[in-house]
Amino acid sequence: MPLAEQDRSRWDSDLIAEGRALVRECLRRNTPGPYQIQAAINAVHTDGTATDWPQILTLYDHLYTLTPTPVVALHRTVAVAEVHGPAAALHDLAAIDLPGHHLYHAVHADLLRRIGRTADAAAAYDTAISLATNDIERAHLQRHRATLGH
Repeated sequence: MPLAEQDRSRWDSDLIAEGRALVRECLRRNTPGPYQIQAAINAVHTDGTATDWPQILTLYDHLYTLTPTPVVALHRTVAVAEVHGPAAALHDLAAIDLPGHHLYHAVHADLLRRIGRTADAAAAYDTAISLATNDIERAHLQRHRATLGH
C-alpha cells in the first residue's frame, strides 16, 4: 500500500521508536553502508505526519552512490517525483532498465497519470498487472487502473 494511502496513526509507535534508536546507533558509527541508509530512509518515512521527501531524496542519492542498481534508481525516482514533480521523475525513469519488473511499470503508470496521460498510464498499469506475481499487489494495481476509465 502506498505511503500516501496509509493511516499513520495505526502504526506501532513502540516498534518505530525501537527502529529509530537502532538507526541512530548505527549512524553514530559514522560509516553508513547501504543497510544503514535504507534504515534511515524508513526512519524518515515514520517521522511525523508527513514525509520529508527532500531528505528521502538525499538519502537515495547517497544510497545510489554506494549501490548503483536499477532498483535503487527506481525507488529514487519516486522521491524525485515528490520533490521535483512527475515530469522530472519520468525523465529519470527513462534511463532505468527494468522492463520485466512490475514495480517499474507501476511507477511509470503513476507518473503518467499524474501528468494527465491517462491512456498511456492505463497501458503501463496493464503491463504492471501482467508482470505482478503477488495477488494483493495485482489487485492494488487493478484498482488504480480502474480509476482511469480507459
